[in-house]
Amino acid sequence: MLDKAKALHDELIRLRRDIHAHPELGFQEFRTSALVADTLTELGIDVKTGVGRTGVVGQIGTGDGPTIAIRADMDALPIVEKNEVGYRSQNEGVMHACGHDSHTAMLLGVAHLLKQSYLAEPWHGNVRLLFQPAEEAFDSDGISGATAMISDGALEDVDAVIALHVASDQPAGQLRFQDGYSLANVDSFKAWVRGDGGHGAYPHTGSDPLHMLSVILPAIYAIPSRRINPLRGCVVSLGEISGGAAPNVIPNEVYIQGTIRSYHDDVREQLWAEVENAFKLSQQMGGSYKFELAKGYPAMFNSEQVNDWMRDVARELGGETAVIDTEFGMGAEDFAYMTRQAKGAMFMLGAAIDDGLVRHHHTDIFDIDESVLPLGAAILAETAHRFVTGKVR
Repeated sequence: MLDKAKALHDELIRLRRDIHAHPELGFQEFRTSALVADTLTELGIDVKTGVGRTGVVGQIGTGDGPTIAIRADMDALPIVEKNEVGYRSQNEGVMHACGHDSHTAMLLGVAHLLKQSYLAEPWHGNVRLLFQPAEEAFDSDGISGATAMISDGALEDVDAVIALHVASDQPAGQLRFQDGYSLANVDSFKAWVRGDGGHGAYPHTGSDPLHMLSVILPAIYAIPSRRINPLRGCVVSLGEISGGAAPNVIPNEVYIQGTIRSYHDDVREQLWAEVENAFKLSQQMGGSYKFELAKGYPAMFNSEQVNDWMRDVARELGGETAVIDTEFGMGAEDFAYMTRQAKGAMFMLGAAIDDGLVRHHHTDIFDIDESVLPLGAAILAETAHRFVTGKVR
């Protein structure tokens, strides 16, 4: 499969650069989804458009037998690209800064590889290709691309689902796996701590929300080790604190926002309560608070069985030393919704450009080593092929 994927090297790069140059935000991937649908149609693959609004679903197979789905996200980010390359974003203020252009290109490569394989020797089973919109953010109703596609039936009768994600901080060709909970539940919160405010010369005459915050912050930062079992991983981080506008005026309100991350649902729910309890300390100091919680993506659970399928293929195609097992971290992925519908897993494909510059995800200089595109496509295609031909199940 890898040799066949390498033969698509130039086409994969062409597709990736085309998509990179024309980035689109979540649920606005009209050009990208049209490109995907046209490419699948040219390959003779059954296509459904408008799945999850701007998503595209292709299927190879007759509909009978077991079904494995492969997912790639298509959306970009609201970032002004700084890279001086021929495929630089032509949509000012929007950029593929997380690799979704490469994910889409690789899944189109998978479509090419598996359609060829099916024509040569039809199998009893189905491969469903999920080109997903809007991974990066919810819409105003709290809907992400994964949940929108699930609601439209994209995972009906699916027995397993797989995906990959490029990693710009990993050596090109390194293949990273983690079983079990691999990416976190991520929720955000906003809080307002309120007091009387007053003159800086007479703080004793009123209640000071900044002083309240000096008690609240240690309580928040103690939660992961003093209120939650440290062995059950979680983190609370503050991203903004603002209040006051003059050196001699005690403000009457301080605004705080941050994130809550965990792997386990029971810990997640406990964290919601613990963080709000920390803000309740303001009431003991003559103040009040308002607390708002916005629930984000759930934790992503990688099936050990599905990971083993992909790990075996990765070792064969990428080499034994290229495969490592290590933690993914506390980031978030809405692929987690799909792995709650069917057993599934995602692996990380190292794609760092070897020039000493780290091009972090979600930055204006993000880019990847495109030589890894055939390897990623081959691992996904070979895993799916083994599933539909009964070699793994």
